[in-house]
Amino acid sequence: MTEDQQTAIEAAVFRRLLAHLDANKEVQNIDLMNLAGFCRNCLSKWYVAAAEERGESVDYEAARERVYGMPYSEWKANYQPEATPEQLAAFNNKKD
Repeated sequence: MTEDQQTAIEAAVFRRLLAHLDANKEVQNIDLMNLAGFCRNCLSKWYVAAAEERGESVDYEAARERVYGMPYSEWKANYQPEATPEQLAAFNNKKD
């Protein structure tokens, strides 16, 4: 496999991950953080970092819009309820 082929496959996997997250909006960022140690915001930060590593500039909010499929403020207002006390406790316990 060539490097270009590998990059194309990795890009397709990333797009599929974003589509999967978009189709499962009920999965909250805090749940992802508690279970997997990353969330949609982490993906956005990784997107910005990967662009910078390649000499490109991508604004964090633009990266968030790419990951969320809409402006973050819109996603948050429509799909992100307040974290439950249980979710927050699990998140805070992982930080220790």
